[in-house]
Amino acid sequence: MKIQEYEFGRITVAGKTYTNDVIVSPDGLNSSWWRETGHKVSINDLGPILEADPEVLVIGTGANDIMKVLPETRDELEKYCEALHVLPTHKAVEKYNNLLEKDDRRVVAALHLTC
Repeated sequence: MKIQEYEFGRITVAGKTYTNDVIVSPDGLNSSWWRETGHKVSINDLGPILEADPEVLVIGTGANDIMKVLPETRDELEKYCEALHVLPTHKAVEKYNNLLEKDDRRVVAALHLTC
């Protein structure tokens, strides 16, 4: 499921535009990803990501790289994923699309669209 376009606060996937943070997986798109603390990804926020069963996970931290993945959250994700990439969202979108083309593993993206 390739991401067609990203700009601050908006993302287009499979011809549909979303304005909420999203999780994109081979099974579809979850447009209701929300975190307990908006700009921090904690262990409590991982349920929807882990349900997508990523082998490779790309996390987009926002246009200005404001959202942070807490150290204990990174540690937990690394138990489940073969590879973890945490990048500003515009770079995360590029990385995700590139991985889709070149990597046979199950690639999932969790993307914060603003900040």
